[in-house]
Amino acid sequence: MDKIEIRGMEFFGRHGCLPEERATGQPFLVDIVLWLDLMPAGESDDLEKTVDYAAVFQTVQAVVEGAPVALIESVAERVAAAVLAAYPLVRRLRVTVHKPQAPIPGKFADVSVTLRREQS
Repeated sequence: MDKIEIRGMEFFGRHGCLPEERATGQPFLVDIVLWLDLMPAGESDDLEKTVDYAAVFQTVQAVVEGAPVALIESVAERVAAAVLAAYPLVRRLRVTVHKPQAPIPGKFADVSVTLRREQS
């Protein structure tokens, strides 16, 4: 199966378990891989036969910048559900949510969760 990848989408959200995370917010990065059949779009040069990258970006943005949740696991689940619901051509996806400023006492480069989901 073919794939579309959008990496390094950056948004500002208020997700976290600590009150200060909800109050001040922080950046979140999202990578998404969409598996679908790209042959119809490639042969026809028709946007309607693929997934509009800008629309996917906006769908992810609405989730990440939307209602706060405690866990980035929940953010990832919501992103996956929203994308699968909005784009029926997507057969499966992988979404990674990065929280580079997670409140961890010590030096680290990144914290992320990755999940894979399929159309039902």
